[in-house]
Amino acid sequence: MVSDETPTTTASFDQILPAQSAAVFREFQAGRVIVRDLWDANRSEVCANPLYNLLYNHLAHFRTLYEHLGSELVFNEVGAFFFLKESSDDESEEHDENAFRVQVVLLLIGRYFARSGRDLEFLGRPEAGLNEQDLENLGADDEYREILRAARFEKGMGEALDYLEKRNLIFRAGAGRYFLSSAGQYFLAQLVQEYEQA
Repeated sequence: MVSDETPTTTASFDQILPAQSAAVFREFQAGRVIVRDLWDANRSEVCANPLYNLLYNHLAHFRTLYEHLGSELVFNEVGAFFFLKESSDDESEEHDENAFRVQVVLLLIGRYFARSGRDLEFLGRPEAGLNEQDLENLGADDEYREILRAARFEKGMGEALDYLEKRNLIFRAGAGRYFLSSAGQYFLAQLVQEYEQA
C-alpha cells in the first residue's frame, strides 16, 4: 500500500531553489568555507554573504543533504562560517595536505604580525590587516620563504595568500592589502592556542 502523504523532507526541498543548492555545493567543492561576511572590492566594504544566510536559515535541510552525500556540514558559531567535513574516520590525504598548507600560512602571518608588535585582532580588520610593507617584509624573509617552499608554495607569499583567498580565509582589500575573514581569524586563534598549550 502506497501512502498519499508527502514526506516532510520534501517540504524543505521545496523551500530552496536548485540553483541555490548548486551554488553552495560549488563553494564547498572548491574547498572554500562559507563565511557570514564577504569583502566587496567594488564598494570597498564588508557585505552579507547570501549563501551563509541560506545555510543558516535552512541548517537542518543542508545538514541532512550533506549527510546523505557522505559529509558533515559543520557550523562554527564563533567564527561565523560553515565548512564540510568528511564523515569517514580516515580523512583523505588531500584534506590533510590542504589543512597543513593553510596552517603554515596562517602561522607565518600570525608570527610576523605578532613580532611587529601588533595585536592579532587587527588582522581581521579591512583598514588594518596586512599592508604592502608587510607583504614585502614577509616575502624578503629567508626563513619564511623556506617554510613556504616546504609547504609547496614555490612562488612565495603571493601564492600562499592566493591559496587562502580562494578558500575565503583571507580577503584582498586593495593593491597590497589583505585581512583575515572570520574563518581565517578563528583558525589562527586555534593555532595560537594549540601552540601556547604545547
